Amino acid sequence: MDDRYGADVLATGWKGHGVRELPRVAASRDLVVEVADDGFCGAVVGVSGGMVELEDRVGRRRLFPLGPGFLIEGRDVVLGPPAPVAAHSGPRRTASGSFAAPDSRARTARASRIFVEGRHDAELVEKVWGDDLRAEGVVVEYLQGVDLLQAALDEEPPSAQRRYGVLLDHLVPGSKETRIAEAISRGRHGAHLLIVGHPWIDVWQCVTPRSMGIERWPEVPRGIEFKVGVCRALGWPARDQADLARAWQRVLASVKSYRDLEPAFLGRVEELIDFVTQ
Repeated sequence: MDDRYGADVLATGWKGHGVRELPRVAASRDLVVEVADDGFCGAVVGVSGGMVELEDRVGRRRLFPLGPGFLIEGRDVVLGPPAPVAAHSGPRRTASGSFAAPDSRARTARASRIFVEGRHDAELVEKVWGDDLRAEGVVVEYLQGVDLLQAALDEEPPSAQRRYGVLLDHLVPGSKETRIAEAISRGRHGAHLLIVGHPWIDVWQCVTPRSMGIERWPEVPRGIEFKVGVCRALGWPARDQADLARAWQRVLASVKSYRDLEPAFLGRVEELIDFVTQ
């Protein structure tokens, strides 16, 4: 007969019998985790002295002790310190694939700048090209919508000494974005302005499905807000704006470098940087 209690209750290791061992995960920067006790969810921004610092979607930061008590995508994990970075003698590359300048101090901001439509777009550009932009002294400004572009240009017009680049979503023939872009480019600001864009409805789609661990981005029917439709199709919560913000953090955390972005997006951002730094 099978003895469910084992032959010797005093044997070494009897306390651990049947206890599930949780996976250990290194607290690498930008990893999104949830604190099991109170539900605080944020990305790792630093690890020091046995503590991990998390930043949530609205910029609040809190410290927690490393160890058990964390969730990643709903699964219990033990959060440990990140692996030490091996020293190397070669030049460092930035997330965009460029060679980092020996002097990492930011350059004084240029008058020229880049407008990016959408907060998520701006965060994605910062994550991949942030080092490059600071080295070049290029400021990225968040544009709340393409409808506000004309007013922003009228308020502080571009010139030969102050070039503006603009990155838009859904810049395809016949779209509202394309009609507005074409009209502005033909106007009085067009000589010192470059408007480019990617073909997708939302910048989420500029992240490759491979980096997300999915086969492809879901098709969202007309009449359903894109981000809500994507979350529902992927089985993510989509009840309110907080759920959508957490979903975006998952998407953003999957981007480690330019290799995780679609070429059509990469090319447009590089084009804008070249334009405003000429």
